Amino acid sequence: MTIEGKKVGFAMTGSFCTFKKAFEEMDVLVKAGADVTPIFSNAVQDIDCRFGNTDEFIKKAIDITGKAPITRLETAEPIGPKSLLDILVIAPCTGNTLSKLSLAITDSPVLMAAKAHLRNEKPLVICISTNDALSMSFKNTGMLLNCKHVYFVPFRQDNYEKKPNSMVANMDLIRPTLEAALESRQLQPMVLAPL
Repeated sequence: MTIEGKKVGFAMTGSFCTFKKAFEEMDVLVKAGADVTPIFSNAVQDIDCRFGNTDEFIKKAIDITGKAPITRLETAEPIGPKSLLDILVIAPCTGNTLSKLSLAITDSPVLMAAKAHLRNEKPLVICISTNDALSMSFKNTGMLLNCKHVYFVPFRQDNYEKKPNSMVANMDLIRPTLEAALESRQLQPMVLAPL
């Protein structure tokens, strides 16, 4: 199924090293005809870092989508009752967000958006980027793999020699993963060979 004409939530959490690629993929979706709504976690709104600052991130999202990001719990919550999205992707999804999501914790706009969206039994796509994917967060990935309507952008170890527990999704596969998820399919293979 094509992404053209679909209402896509693009939620971003604080794996700032992946933001350049995430914004490129947000742009890919817009150019493919998707109606993209950005959603920012608290960390994205509050932390300035060597990869950019909050004002730059907000401006970039507006420049790409024409919309200001959803940044508050109360503006994320209507995603459910008003059925505002066809599909939601969390890209990047940190280990912290992954863990909270697996436990149904909704203390950020991204987590509230995910909870509200899943209430409509529509697809949620996770694009992991975490240094503890194969350690403390491993069980949370497993829990979410067993949840209906949850899909993963295929991922791999990004530096198995220096960071053996780290995994990151291949963001080039966001669009095909979304299109597969809209057909209730997990894009395969889900675990890719290491870089």
